[in-house]
Amino acid sequence: MRVVVTGASGLIGQPLLRRLRADGHDVVQLVRRPPRGPGELQWDPAAGDLDLTAAGPVDAAINLAGAGVGDHRWTDAYKETIRTSRVDATTTLVNALARLEPKPKVLLSASGVDYYGERGDERLTETSPPGDTFLAEVCVAWEAAAEPAREAGIRVATLRTGLVLAPGGGAFGRLLPLFRAGVGGPMGTGRAWWSWITLEDHIGAVRFLLDADVDGPVNLTAPQPVRNRELTRELARALHRPALVPVPPFALRIAVGQFAEVVLGSRRVLPEVLTAAGHTFRHPDIHAGVEWLVRS
Repeated sequence: MRVVVTGASGLIGQPLLRRLRADGHDVVQLVRRPPRGPGELQWDPAAGDLDLTAAGPVDAAINLAGAGVGDHRWTDAYKETIRTSRVDATTTLVNALARLEPKPKVLLSASGVDYYGERGDERLTETSPPGDTFLAEVCVAWEAAAEPAREAGIRVATLRTGLVLAPGGGAFGRLLPLFRAGVGGPMGTGRAWWSWITLEDHIGAVRFLLDADVDGPVNLTAPQPVRNRELTRELARALHRPALVPVPPFALRIAVGQFAEVVLGSRRVLPEVLTAAGHTFRHPDIHAGVEWLVRS
């Protein structure tokens, strides 16, 4: 297929591009700077500027664009950047896809498990209602921005991604050096549920969803969420380091501000749609996930 990808310079985007091309797909990467080759097309999502006709017939689109939620402290201005970067990019892409003839077959548009807010021990599936946190409200608006593509006749799957275990970036890319130094530990009480997925399984799920007859929200999380203390214990075990001293909530808030509420939040999310569709995870449990993480 010819696949248009936004946000391809991020944690998930670069390895995803490599896998899509290895699968034989023709990938067109949307970039904000002038294109450097035939596989790139310039756009300006904030201005709503995107003409996809130069890409030729488009079969699918994968939308990963959005400012990193943990990249900066959450000032009012940066919170607005988090929201607008997602909604504006999705709106611009969807409008351009809807103008194409023939229409693409599918749009896979990013979202997050933060859609569910703070939910304690509640088991959460794709039919669970949204929460009332800042990021939950962002996710609701983000997913709504993709709806016009469905109205145009395009299959739309919104990817509610959990915490991505990746060695080179993201939350766990920052945690690994701490654990290797022997100063890692549970966050807060350690009782919060963390819904996680390895980078390899995330990419595998995206590749599966390009072809699978799946529409609507999809939880991109491993089938076995764990409490924070279990995950940190596995990390310490795999690295042969201690993980005894909890990181107190006030220390996290000093270090990362309001983003600490995301780290300390509890979301017990289950990938019911992926499982029902027949997708197989390479790392279904935290032992397998952490083993892959520390050896990658």
